[in-house]
Order: sequence, then structure tokens, then C-alpha cells
Amino acid sequence: MSTAREAVYATLKERIIEGDLTPGQRLIERDLAAELDVSRVPVREALSRLEAERLVVLVPRQGVLVSPFTPADVDDFFDVRESLEVLAAKLAAQRADADGLARLHAVLDRADEATGRGEPRDIALANAEFHTAVVDLSGNALLIDMMRPLEARLRWLFRLTHGDPDQQCAEHHEIYAAIESHDATAAAAHALRHVARGRTPSVALAATWTTIDPVAATRTRRRRPAPA
Repeated sequence: MSTAREAVYATLKERIIEGDLTPGQRLIERDLAAELDVSRVPVREALSRLEAERLVVLVPRQGVLVSPFTPADVDDFFDVRESLEVLAAKLAAQRADADGLARLHAVLDRADEATGRGEPRDIALANAEFHTAVVDLSGNALLIDMMRPLEARLRWLFRLTHGDPDQQCAEHHEIYAAIESHDATAAAAHALRHVARGRTPSVALAATWTTIDPVAATRTRRRRPAPA
């Protein structure tokens, strides 16, 4: 795949995650192509990839929106996280070796540093990286493949919900300590509590987007959703 195509995809993905492109906002191919100084082909391909990650919605014969996830969508996402991330923590505790623990601790250190700086973007990135590292440490190739498409949405939610970073950091330390001690039961319990704690604020956030009708929104050239 060409460097230009990857660059367009990475740029649009990052802008969605960072909130520059907001839930419900219409994405117009020709405008994005002009803004990024590329043809419409790499923009179209990038939007297709983002649709596969469910970061955008493609409305047939109408247009494209940044995904306005409903509370039900977010609930479904947390159902999956509470199953797969808890399993990942359990397996990581059972299978982690010294090298794997060292890698996970390095990620934890970066999260600590980001929390200390108080920079929201870095905190969201570091916290998402910790969750990904636990999944990688599970050593289960199928589980890793299943979680990969969820990573962007996980980081996106971390960026938007702005939970208590000190509490998040403390809970990550609990998960790490259980994995390090190879206590699979404790690792699973800590992971479940940690994921579940984020459900309510995330569902509440999604409720603010539910007035957006994707079909109606794509019938106008309005670049952002109308105020409620």
C-alpha cells in the first residue's frame, strides 16, 4: 500500500480519535481531498477502512459521517471488552515471562509519566497502550486478532470520556501486580472492575449523540451536526 494512502488513513483516523472530527460530522470526499492535497481515491479508501473499524458510517448513496455511536452501541462495546479484556488479563497472568513483564512495566511507566504531566492526549494514548499490551501478553493469537479492530475505538473513548487519570493509573498498577504475581483470578477481577467502571460515563456520552440521524445528516452539506 502506498505511503500516501497510509498517510491519509492515519491522518483521518487520528483526527477522529482526537475529536477534531466529531461524532455525527459529515465527511465530504472532495473537501478532504483538497484539504489533504491528494486525489479522492486515497480518501475513499481511507474512509472504507475507517468504516470497517466502525469509526465512520457510510450511508449508501448519501455520504459519510463520523460514527454517532448510540448508548446501545457503547453497551455492546463494553460487553465485548468485559469478556475479552478480562480473559486477556487472566491469560497474561498465567503465561507472562520475565521479558513480557518487563515490556508491560515499561508501558505502565509511560502511562505514569503521562498522568504526571496531565496531558489528556498522552494519557489516553498511554492508557490504551497498556490495555493493548495486556492483550499481547495473553499469548493467544486469536484473541489478539479479535481485539485489534477495537483498539482505535478504545483510544477514542479514553480520549473523549476523560476519566480520573490517577484512578485509572492506580487500577493499571493493580492489574500489573496481579499479572506479575501470576494470580490469574485477581488479574481477571481487577480487569473486570477496571473496564466496568468506564461503562456509565461512556454510555452517558453516547446519549448526547443519539439525536443525530445519519441519513438526514448526509443530505446536507453541513460539516458538523446542528446544535441540540
